[in-house]
Amino acid sequence: MNFAAPQDTPDFDLRAYLRGSWSVERTLLDRSTGTRGTFTGVVRFTEHDGGGLAWREEGTVRWTAADGAPFTAPATREYLLRAADTPAVLDVFFQDGRPFHRMGFAGSANRAMHWCDPDTYRVTYTVLGPDAFGYRWDVTGPAKDQLLESVLHRRDPATDAAADSPAAAGGAG
Repeated sequence: MNFAAPQDTPDFDLRAYLRGSWSVERTLLDRSTGTRGTFTGVVRFTEHDGGGLAWREEGTVRWTAADGAPFTAPATREYLLRAADTPAVLDVFFQDGRPFHRMGFAGSANRAMHWCDPDTYRVTYTVLGPDAFGYRWDVTGPAKDQLLESVLHRRDPATDAAADSPAAAGGAG
């Protein structure tokens, strides 16, 4: 399969590229304490009202608690992606409709900033190929000093469907 990278294709369709299921691996670093962690899971980009996408992430976070004890727990997050002024870009919103940032892979669209009082969140998106992309959140301010780096790989639709079946979940099949 030939893959025209977003920077090489003015009509790159980010929505079509994202649609589907992706595995995600994220490293977490609290630079103020040196504490490290991970998040592993699945991200699903599914159809949403008005031609947008729903972004749902589910997985497991592993972290070291303040007392040094290991911490493991399920974690989820959800966003809404809406069409922007070009197919190569989507606007990201929190579930409650508040704007978050702009997402894209080419030109200045691959970088965005969000201020969340009192800290600044800077993200950089990078396409890694037809079935992989990454993003890096650099969070700085008086409350946080963190670096979160995520790599996503497209899941095989057949494998993904089998993993989501009632039989795979332990139900009757």
